[in-house]
Parts: sequence; structure tokens; C-alpha cells
Amino acid sequence: MSAVSVEERLAKMDNEEKTCSVSNSGGSEGSLDRLLPSVSLGLSPRKRTTSQCKSEPPLLLTSKRTIYTAGRPPWYNEHGTQSKEAFVIGLCGGSASGKTTVARKIIEALDVPWVVLLSMDSFYKVLSPEEQLLAARNDYNFDHPDAFDFDLLTHTLRKLKQGKSVKIPVYDFTTHGRQKEWKTVYGASVIIFEGIMSFADKALLQLLDMKIFVETDSDIRLVRRLRRDITERGRDIEGVIKQYNKFVKPAFEQYIEPTMRLADLVVPRGGGNMVAIDLIVQHVHSQLEERKLRWDMAALASAHQAQPLPQTLSVLESTPQVRGMHTIIRNKETSRDEFIFYSKRLMRLLIERALSFLPSQVHIVQTPQGEDYEGRSFHGKRITGVSILRAGETMEPALRAVCKDVRIGKILIQTNQDTGEPELHYLRLPKDISEDHVILMDCTVSTGAAAMMAVRVLLDHDVQEDKILLVSLLMAEMGVHSVAYAFPQVKIITTAVDKKVNDVFHIIPGIGNFGDRYFGTDAPPDWSDEDLDEPSY
Repeated sequence: MSAVSVEERLAKMDNEEKTCSVSNSGGSEGSLDRLLPSVSLGLSPRKRTTSQCKSEPPLLLTSKRTIYTAGRPPWYNEHGTQSKEAFVIGLCGGSASGKTTVARKIIEALDVPWVVLLSMDSFYKVLSPEEQLLAARNDYNFDHPDAFDFDLLTHTLRKLKQGKSVKIPVYDFTTHGRQKEWKTVYGASVIIFEGIMSFADKALLQLLDMKIFVETDSDIRLVRRLRRDITERGRDIEGVIKQYNKFVKPAFEQYIEPTMRLADLVVPRGGGNMVAIDLIVQHVHSQLEERKLRWDMAALASAHQAQPLPQTLSVLESTPQVRGMHTIIRNKETSRDEFIFYSKRLMRLLIERALSFLPSQVHIVQTPQGEDYEGRSFHGKRITGVSILRAGETMEPALRAVCKDVRIGKILIQTNQDTGEPELHYLRLPKDISEDHVILMDCTVSTGAAAMMAVRVLLDHDVQEDKILLVSLLMAEMGVHSVAYAFPQVKIITTAVDKKVNDVFHIIPGIGNFGDRYFGTDAPPDWSDEDLDEPSY
């Protein structure tokens, strides 16, 4: 699928999950095992309004969403487990030393998607009423290690490094509290973490793969603070200089400057030092290349040959009605109208079958005749449907028809034509999906690589494996085995299982390119069963 066609398709969707952000939260007051001694200083309150974080660089923008035309390759192995972590760069330096500028220069020079810029300013603690009073009198020290919530910061960075989805509150510097709306960050290949105390905690240091100290002359840092505080914050020059000499400069000398010895690389002159930035980028590229996974699709295809089908698989009973509908939709001469009609009938039966595997409990109601009836009701919080674009989206109406007010998420996975690997390009999942039973929908599954990636995404968002049901109109035995081997607790439901895939991983005898037949689009000469529609294997 071309970048333009991806944009046109996704531009039709409503609402996008907010993706880029990072913030902070109040945490434990207990002392951590710091690397540096503590001191108590006063500091003027921050004037900025909220903390910020960005996931960069977006390669394709629509009016409502960001789409990555360069997708995220697998970050897990054929067992479905995490096999590589994000590369974390820690940037430390004094206030106004140019850390953010260096970070953006690195991002620009790296020229890779799925990069997250995380600011330590997001992780200030929520102030108590007493601390609020001190801050109002300019007597609260925001440049002391105790001003930061290192517990929250370490927990967040560790999860993000492990490839997990993280939720972070947005910190409001005017109220010194958290905003109501939380932000979500997920899918980082590279994390750039910057802050004045980036090297001030042992547990945090262990998460950094590369440590960089941005060294800038103190006079230059002072001039930058003067320009910023006078033009942006309405302060007078005398007050800015007094604050710098009384609070900022002593904090730098006692807490920040000594951590320079912990750095792997010191960058003089900040963002203007392109020689240093080029060296950093070269090192990061080499590390990313070493961490690359290479999926052997042929090995994946032969790994489970002659194995019995797993017990987690449920195939719709092959009644004359079901087999008749398969006869129609598999026939290459079937018109598009008939293909759609009978596909929808099968989808409805498939969804109804999948719902029978959801947990239920006894529910007694009273009939209009005044008698009790012992029935069943769903035993869970919510049911959420997630479709693998494009063809999986055709199953959404069947789910909506039988599940009132069901929430729907979407995942776009495509095959990299050079490597043959599935790549994640886009996702939009409902909030708090971790508490739901999820019906994952894709119309055909051949090798199972796309389905495995989609399941991995759900697990990274803390959905429980035994609460995921994979439903597909048609699957190859290879795909069934691949998914069941990697995720043995996922329930797999389909209307039919074909035994073979050919040399280019098309299901045999198969159904053709489902999305092209359903939507009336033409497949290219070298079409794949799961390219675009079931956008990977």
C-alpha cells in the first residue's frame, strides 16, 4: 500500500488516540539511593504551564493523526516474547545548556521513526499544601533531587524501554499538580531522555544505554536564561540574575556538574557541535543495526509441520450452509455483491461463535409471568473489538450488530517488501483496554506474523493473554500453529483451516485477496493474501 493510500484510508476514521506526551507525578517521599549528597536551596517557581514530550519524527500527517510510513519492525521473537529493548540516550546538563536542542539535532540526524523525546521536567513531584506555600514565596527548591519523582520516572522509563505502553499524567507548573487528562507513549525504538538530574539516580543510570553531558559556558547559559525569563516570563533583569546566583548556579555546582564524570561523551557548545552529534548518531545507528531481528519466514513456516492443531483452536462446524458459503466466496467467478453478502453471513456466524467463549455467570431474572428464569450474563468489564486494517475492518459491523456499544480499536500492519517482515505503522486503541476482553479481527491469516504482532501490541498495552480472542474467516495451519505456539492462552476461532501456503505464503487453496474482492480494488500482479488487507503475514 502506498503512503498516499494509507493516508486516504485512515483519514476516514474518526477520533485518534493521543499519542505523544510525557509528564510526571507525585511519588514517594522516601529517600532513594542517590549518587550525590543532598542540599536544601530555594528556587523561583517555574512559569511554563505544562510538561511536554514528543514522539518524532512523523513521516506522514493528516488533519487528525500521525502515520508512520516507515513502520516499526518486530521487537519480539517467534516465541512472542520481548527480544530487544529500546535504545535509551540520557542527556544531562545545566539549565539552558541546550539539552533539548541537542536532542532534536540527534533526532533529525538519526532519521528513523518511533523516537520518543522524554523530558525530566515532566516528573516534578506534586507539591503538598505546605510546599505550595513555599513555592508561592519563591522558597521551594525545584533544582534539588528531592523535587523529582524518581520512582515514577524509573518505572516509566523501564516500561518504555521494554516496549510497553505507558500512561503518564501531564504536570501543570502553575498549580504544581497533575492535569486530569493522561497521555500515552508507546512503540519507541529510540528514547532520548533529557533533564538536569538525568544522572542523579543509580536505578535510572542503569536504564541508560548512552550517557551524554551537554557542556555550555555558564555565561552563555545565563544569557539564555535572561532572554527567556525576560521575554517569556515577564521578569526583570535584576530578579533573574539574583535567582541565578542564589539558586541555579549553586545547584549546578553541587548536583549537576559532578555528574559529568559519569558521561560516556561530553558535548561542548551544545547543539552547535555537529561533529559530536554526528558521532552520537553513528553510534546509535550501529547499536540499532546490532539489535535488529531477522525473521526467517521459511523456518517459521516449517517449524510446526505435521503437528496436531492446538486445543486453543475452534473451527466453525462445517455444515452444508457453511460449506456452501465457502464455495461461493472462494469461487473466483463470484460477483462482488455476492462475495460481500456471503462473507457478511459468515462473519456474523463467526462472531457469534467467538462470543460463546467469553466468561459468563448465572443471572436470574423475572419473566412477565412473575416467574424466575435462570439465565447467563457476561462476566467481565467490557468487550472491545480490534481490527487489523484493511480487511479486518470489514468484520466490525458483525461485531457491532451483536455487541451493543462495543468499543473498536484499529491496528495497521504491513509487510516490508525488502525484509519480508511485518511492520507496525499505526494503532488506535480505546482507553483502559487492559481491563477488557478483546476480539482481534482479521479476515485471513497465512503465516500468522501479522496476527502475532497485533497480539504483541495488545500485550504491551497490558491486555491479559487469556482475554484475547483471534477471529478470522480463513486460516492456514501454519498461521494457527505460529500464533498458538507464541501465545498459548489466546483463543483462535475461524470458519475454516486450509493446510498449505505456497512459496510466497499465499493460503492454498485460499480465498484470494479478500480486501480487493470486498472493496472492489485491483490487486497488483504480485499480490499477497495478507498484503494491505491482512497487511502482513
